[in-house]
Amino acid sequence: MKTKYFIFAYLLFLVSCSKDSEKPSENYLSPTDSISYYLKKIESSDIKNIEKVKILDKATTIVKNSENSLKTRELNFDIISKYFETQEWSHYKNAAEILLKNSMSAKDVISLAKSYRSFGNYYYQVKQPDSSFYFYTKAEKIYYQINDYDGYSTIMLKKGLIQFNANDNLGADLSLSKSLGVLKKINDSKKKYSVLIQLGLNSNQLKEYSKAINYFNDALNIAKENNYSDNFQESVCLSNIGLVYQNLKDHKKAISYFNKSLKDNNLKQDYPEAYSNIIDNLAYSKLQINDFKGLSNLFIESLKIREILNDNSAIITSYIHLSEYYDKIKQKNEALKYANLALEVAKREKTPIDLLFSLKQASVVDNKNAAKYSEDYLRISDSLQIAERNSKDRFARIQLGTQEIIQENDVLEDRNRNLLYVFIFTVILASLLFIVRAQRTRTRELLYKQAQQKANEEIFNLMMSQQAIIDESRNKEKKRLAKDLHDGVLGRMFGLRMNLDSLNKKNDEDTVTRRLELLNELKTIEQDIREISHDLNREKQELINNFVSLVHNLLEEQQASYQVNLTYTIDAHINWDKINNSIKINMYRILQEGLQNINKYANAKNIAIEIKADEEKVCLKIKDDGIGFDVNKKSKGIGVQNMISRTHECQGTIDITSEKDKGTQIVITIPIETKQIIEAQA
Repeated sequence: MKTKYFIFAYLLFLVSCSKDSEKPSENYLSPTDSISYYLKKIESSDIKNIEKVKILDKATTIVKNSENSLKTRELNFDIISKYFETQEWSHYKNAAEILLKNSMSAKDVISLAKSYRSFGNYYYQVKQPDSSFYFYTKAEKIYYQINDYDGYSTIMLKKGLIQFNANDNLGADLSLSKSLGVLKKINDSKKKYSVLIQLGLNSNQLKEYSKAINYFNDALNIAKENNYSDNFQESVCLSNIGLVYQNLKDHKKAISYFNKSLKDNNLKQDYPEAYSNIIDNLAYSKLQINDFKGLSNLFIESLKIREILNDNSAIITSYIHLSEYYDKIKQKNEALKYANLALEVAKREKTPIDLLFSLKQASVVDNKNAAKYSEDYLRISDSLQIAERNSKDRFARIQLGTQEIIQENDVLEDRNRNLLYVFIFTVILASLLFIVRAQRTRTRELLYKQAQQKANEEIFNLMMSQQAIIDESRNKEKKRLAKDLHDGVLGRMFGLRMNLDSLNKKNDEDTVTRRLELLNELKTIEQDIREISHDLNREKQELINNFVSLVHNLLEEQQASYQVNLTYTIDAHINWDKINNSIKINMYRILQEGLQNINKYANAKNIAIEIKADEEKVCLKIKDDGIGFDVNKKSKGIGVQNMISRTHECQGTIDITSEKDKGTQIVITIPIETKQIIEAQA
């Protein structure tokens, strides 16, 4: 009879509600602190149940009037868990409704699963298994989607229990097997123990006795391995194994296991309901092998405990067993008495399964009314089977409806996943196209820079060639003029001096005086012409190199175009032939840009230019006494940016110092060794 092991199902609710420990609160000003304070307060063992409910009601009111935050929802679930302990189901439901509303509003799927789970617990306790199964199924869907193995395993365990109680043993086996499969991924021995016990009971109902024994033995091993504080879990396993052997009609083995389960000396005191079931089953197996010793005492002891516990279903079982016992020892009146008592209680309780067993026993011991009892038995049995089928169908429809929702969600997930893949592919393709395009742009830019650099060098070379032609023409003209002066004018002047010298033969005073004046004047003219000739024929040291000539021309143009005092120094010992043309071009452009900036913005009165070099580097310094500018300003002018860019192209460094009304100094330092690098880039 299933009623013989219903008692062990309550173990499943050891895992009904999770409880989170709270830390003591020191500040009760915030709502969450107040809720935590109330939750901590009811932990005291001396607070009565009614006081706990009042405290929890206060906490619930705070939750209802507080901001809908994650912390508040978590505390709300803690309150629900505490209500579960008080067994005040109306308060429990009220708190669950608040959590459901807030979870939906915040779209918090985890809290939503907890609220569905809480409603499932509520409807289970108020004996509405269909509604309980419905909410458990909704919670199952969420736990499955978010891969919450702990929550999913608990929900499947509870669904299996509901299906088991409704005699949907195949459905229960499926749900419980799913729970056990998920529990392999997490370490929760107590929950695994409960699932194995329920799987064993369900297999026993399916008459899969070997599977049932294996499940109970696995549960027994868990109880032994985890060293539980008492032996109750072991007693449950042993007693259930005894039940399986009882169903197998191997009553000697059943008795052996029942006796083993009774070795726990504290069982009667701590777990009277389990104790009453075990001794009743022990007595029943003894009855089947006609071992009547002490049977009546065992049956009566079990009945008295059940009457104290007011467990009517178990009381009916005791009445039926006593009726069977007295019928077997030929005490017909006592057998009929207990059969009628069982039937009376079963009719009052209106529990179909108990009524069926009562009618069956009554038909055995009451020959007069046996036909009527048999008729009632068949009618109720048929009704019960229809009800069981309807119950199974309802569970199937609920499961199917939920499964359809899951499938729809899966379809949506597939669509979203496909859209995501398309989006990722598009982004990757766009990125690749962008990278290719950017690479092509950089390649074109590099080619452009190389072409520009080559063009700059060609321009510079043309400028140098032009300057060389100009200098050569200038030198030729100087030499021609020097030659003309020397060979022409000086020759004639020399002849004149000689002729005048011949006049020296006259000795009159006027002639002598005049002659001396003319001679002195001619000497002066001759000396002046000679000096001019020498100056024209002499090259200035600063103009030895064509680049220097270009710089001189730029500086002379600056002096001619602007009323600014310009001084400059160019180191005459620089060997410009060792310096690459790219460096010369950039230095010339930097100098040109620097002068333009001074002319446009500085309002300077004095400019100083200095070019010097050593064996490793060449240095250009540009200094003015203008208005200056803020060198720390993020956005710099195009001119300054060009100077910085050209310096970096030459692998050089640029140092710009400036203060307001104190002028600006720019120092460019370029290594001479960059010649090879720049040439390679070109």
